[in-house]
Amino acid sequence: MDSAASVHEASAFVRRVPTPKDVSQRGRESSAVPTAAGDGCLLVLDGRVLDRECLAKALISRGIQKEVLAVGSIDEWKKEKDVHPPIQAILFNVGGRRADDETMGAEMERLMSEMGSIPIVVLSDNDDLPQVLKMLEYGARGFIPSSVGVAVCIEALSLAMAGGIFVPASTIQAMSHLVPEPPSTGRRPLSGMFTPRQEAVVEALRRGKANKIIAYELNLRESTVKVHIRNIMKKLKATNRTEVAYKLNDIFADGRQRH
Repeated sequence: MDSAASVHEASAFVRRVPTPKDVSQRGRESSAVPTAAGDGCLLVLDGRVLDRECLAKALISRGIQKEVLAVGSIDEWKKEKDVHPPIQAILFNVGGRRADDETMGAEMERLMSEMGSIPIVVLSDNDDLPQVLKMLEYGARGFIPSSVGVAVCIEALSLAMAGGIFVPASTIQAMSHLVPEPPSTGRRPLSGMFTPRQEAVVEALRRGKANKIIAYELNLRESTVKVHIRNIMKKLKATNRTEVAYKLNDIFADGRQRH
């Protein structure tokens, strides 16, 4: 097989949208993963061939219900756009590049000019606060750190296409100091009983959130969340999560009555 045929085959693979039968045959439980459903095309933009092809295949294998077109530049997309469905979202993988690089602003400006209102979601190896804010300033409708999984990528793309803006939980936490605290109305029910991190886990438990969700929202490992929960159970002398929730509700109820 010559090299041109090999490139054609690889390209065809990443563009193919799998049917439910295909997904079932591969043993994937894609129904459990939120999908960006509907007709249209997702454009994966990344100058690194291997990275963009692997990313495209990963999105397809996790059940994204769109044609996936992986290209290295806008110029490449222009050559092929007439044979593909309309672009509904762009996943722009910038890798380790900094948002304040001289060329980044120009690339984002061109993307915005060429794509109009099509949402652009940035995938980056760097998720510090200046990086996120700069990309949003350029016009990105979402920012995904490369430390998250493919399922989160699909959720972020879905949110962007629905008109929302996705940012990582770590960014919100980094900005929390900018938000003034509400006036204190008295002693908090949990004050002195738990550490600040345990209090955050406690609040999530009261809302009935699963360990995976707590870990994602608090930017922790799931194993760390489990350790916090065990310590919380010891302090409350509870034997399971249900008893923890019951005792916490009693504590908060008593706290409200005192105020």
